[in-house]
Amino acid sequence: MGYYGMATKDNLEQIVSKEEIQKRVKELGKQISKDYKEKKLVVIGILKGAFVFMADLIREISIPLQIDFVRLASYGNLMQSSGEVRITKDIELNIEDKDVLVVEDIVDTGLTLQYLEEVLKLHKPASVKICCLIDKKERRRVPISVDYVGFDIPRGFLVGYGLDFEENYRELPGIFKIIPGYEPEGFIPSDK
Repeated sequence: MGYYGMATKDNLEQIVSKEEIQKRVKELGKQISKDYKEKKLVVIGILKGAFVFMADLIREISIPLQIDFVRLASYGNLMQSSGEVRITKDIELNIEDKDVLVVEDIVDTGLTLQYLEEVLKLHKPASVKICCLIDKKERRRVPISVDYVGFDIPRGFLVGYGLDFEENYRELPGIFKIIPGYEPEGFIPSDK
């Protein structure tokens, strides 16, 4: 095992390189800039996983914007979420009549984003759309529309570029899959 009781960096398989991420983030930034031209854009990042992606993304958006962050927690354990979500850090900006773009690291079951979308709509924004780094559609438990997707990666326990396991690996410049046999025993990714 090794690295913080997990796989070592030698037990990681690169899935997406730093260069591929940079290219895709530029494309997303260009599309978002076009789609939100002359709108009041607020980009809301979901902490902690989305912070690296969001930082790079907003630098590629060529129109004025505001940023904010939200932090959510799911009840449950490492094996499975109960589907109950709570906000542990709420937004601070007024988003009424503004166009909101939620930035997330991974969308899989959709439970967390469905909850957040419902809460944000109580603030009466002009619109709410979602941008994610990684989409795992095959894990959906609720219908959720993702408007901007970095990469479709159906399987694997992923780390790097902000993605973590127990707060480790966020610093890696690419996206890596932990080689089978080194992921936590019985691990099922959290319900996002």
